[in-house]
This record gives sequence, C-alpha cells and structure tokens, in this order.
Amino acid sequence: MEGTQMNSFEGKTMEPCFVDFQLSKEEQQLLELTRKVCQDVIAPTAAALDESGEFPEEALQRFREIGLFRAIFGAPDGGLGMHPLMPVFITEMIGNYCLGVGTIFGASTVLAPLPLRLGGTPEQKKKYLPKFASGEWLGSFAMTEPEAGSDITSLSTTAVKKGDRYILNGTKKWITNAGRADVYCILAVTDKSKDPRAGMSCFLVEKDSPGMTFGKVENKLGLRCVPNRPIILENVEVPEENLIGMKPNKGFNLALQSLTRSRVMVAALGVGLASGACAEALRHTHQRKQFGKRINEFQVVQHMLADFAVKIETARTMTYKAGWYALVLNHPEASKYSAIAKYYSSEIAMQVATDALQLHGGYGFIKESPIEKMFRDAKVLSIYEGTSQMLKGQIATSLLADQSRVQRQMLHSAATN
Repeated sequence: MEGTQMNSFEGKTMEPCFVDFQLSKEEQQLLELTRKVCQDVIAPTAAALDESGEFPEEALQRFREIGLFRAIFGAPDGGLGMHPLMPVFITEMIGNYCLGVGTIFGASTVLAPLPLRLGGTPEQKKKYLPKFASGEWLGSFAMTEPEAGSDITSLSTTAVKKGDRYILNGTKKWITNAGRADVYCILAVTDKSKDPRAGMSCFLVEKDSPGMTFGKVENKLGLRCVPNRPIILENVEVPEENLIGMKPNKGFNLALQSLTRSRVMVAALGVGLASGACAEALRHTHQRKQFGKRINEFQVVQHMLADFAVKIETARTMTYKAGWYALVLNHPEASKYSAIAKYYSSEIAMQVATDALQLHGGYGFIKESPIEKMFRDAKVLSIYEGTSQMLKGQIATSLLADQSRVQRQMLHSAATN
C-alpha cells in the first residue's frame, strides 16, 4: 500500500495524534464486500474448520478474488495503494468472524513480507512482493525456536556463508502457515562472534528448497484451522541474493521493526474478536428469557454489556492510533504504542470472550455455540507476537526512559540558568 508510508518523523516534539479516517468510496465498498465474504463464507464454515483443522482455502480464494490481498500493498508492489489503515480495518473485520483465518491472512500479507518491505533491495521487492500482493504466494515468518521464544537473542539457527550461498541449519517452532506457505522469511545467526543483536540476518527461503522439511501440525486449543508446525533446516542452500537487503547482520532490527507494525494487526484481531463476542452476547441475551423477561433487562447483565462496549472502543482507539504511528508516521514512539495496543486488545478480547460465554450459561459451553470457539481462540492473542508480560516490560522501559530524559533536560536547564 502506498499506505504503508514508512516516512521519518521530522518533528522533535511529540505532537498529538490526529488520525485521518476518511475512506474513499472504493475503500468503503471493499470493506463491505469483506464483511459479506466473511458472513457468507467464513461464518458458516468456521466451526467445521475448527473441528477438522482443515486449511480455509475457500475463504482465502474469495479474498484473492475481491482484491483483499492487494488492498494490503502499495501500487508499486502490485497492490491497490489504499488508505494506510486499510490493513487494520480489514484485519479487524476478519477477526470479528474467525481469528484463525485472520491469523493466516495477516501472517502472509503483513508479517512475512515486512522485513522485505522494510529492508529489501529493489530487485528482491520486485521479485517477491507482487506475488504476495496477488495472493499467488502465501508467506510465513519463521523466528521462534524451541529455546528462543520471547528471547530471540537465544536463536540457534545458523546461516554460514559458502561462496555465493548461505547454508542454513536449525529448527523453528510454532511457525504459522508452515508447510502451506510458498516463501519463508527466516531469521538466522550469521556471525556468532558478535552480540546476538548484531549478528542476525533475514533470508527468503522458498518452499521446495532441498533440506527444508516440516514437522507435525500442532494439535492446539484454538486457531485449529491454522497450520502451526516446526520447520527443520538441514544444510539448506540459499542464494546470497535471498539475504534481505544483501547485507548480513541486519536481521535483529528488521525483526523488531516488523513486529512493531504487525502487532498493530494482532491488536486489530483482538478488537475484532471482542466485537464478535459482544455481538453473540447481545444476540443471546435478547433471545433468552428467565424469570419471565429477557435476560438483557437485568441490570447486572446490562452492566456487563456496557463494560464490553467500553473495553472494545478503548482498544479500537488505541489500535488505530498505534497504526497511524507505525504505518504512516514511522514515529519514534511507534513501538511503545503498538505494544500498548497489542497488550490491551489481547487482554480485553479474553475478558470479553470469557464474560460473553458466561452470559450464555450452559449454551456457551457446547461446540454448537460460536462463543465457545471464540473463547478458545482468544487466549493466543496474549501469547503470540509478544506475550502480555513482555509487552508490559517494554512499555515500562519506554516510560522510564522518557522519565530519565525529562530529568536530564531539567538538570541541563538548571545548570544553564
């Protein structure tokens, strides 16, 4: 998307964030079309896909047909060049109906291509981004390992230079779209002599590369239509031109910059899921009668519904602001705000899903109820792409750094007066 304008923030003071939500007629129509596809294709099949663990190919094909993949990318990359927050709006819409489908779509259109979009050479972008944008190729981002989850400095996957190629060895864990994706963005250590933060690189590895195999698909609590499985790399030869940016040891910063942006999408998924859970609760409490009246007439129920609305609207506002900071302004505080949005949206999604299930009573505890799946799916939001605990640590670190900067400025001002 022309939309992901990764400009430098010129100002030295932190201006208030004014987000432009004005969408064109075409953008509004695409969002309505997305809603219709979700209602017609995803909603009727979500429970069956959850039960079977089947990949949602029909939904993804409909997304291709209506141009939803292209809506995430800029015109130079084969996309539609829409409003910079369209990826956020689209992701939220899908999350309203199925977190699993939203996770597959987001991993392919946002997270996997981000290191390439941020640091790739013109030749690399020209080769790969149009196929991501068309949906012809699905993508996967492979960072996590058995012993490197929140602590990515513990990566053990290596990439050793040999002539004009790199030889990759290692194992990745929990990788979304593994086995289904056509291209994998893989983080590996290229210089063991350096601090891990200065010795990692990102590589583009195509699916049929000799030596790359996949472990069993994980049998998960939620996101059951999402293929999460290990990637095993055994002497996988990758051409040097597939080193993102053609410069080694830039991977750590690329990964962090990518996560800053992709966490906004996870926050949007949280807002979507919470909104869907709230809608189910509103529907059930209107239909269900006890003690001679609809249960939504009881004040205790009304207060729970009011809490849903406050939490959802707060999370949505945080998410849109984080998206503006990360996707438009490339703001110095983008990482803080994406952490805030991702943390809060993940937590309230679980809270709303839990209380919405409670309002269903026994009806919420059976597989036939959509809220049962939402409840199971919601838990992963506070785990993947940064646990809530890690994000709170990051937020606090940012606040303390701000306070230290203020203290230094005050001391300097006092010394010069």
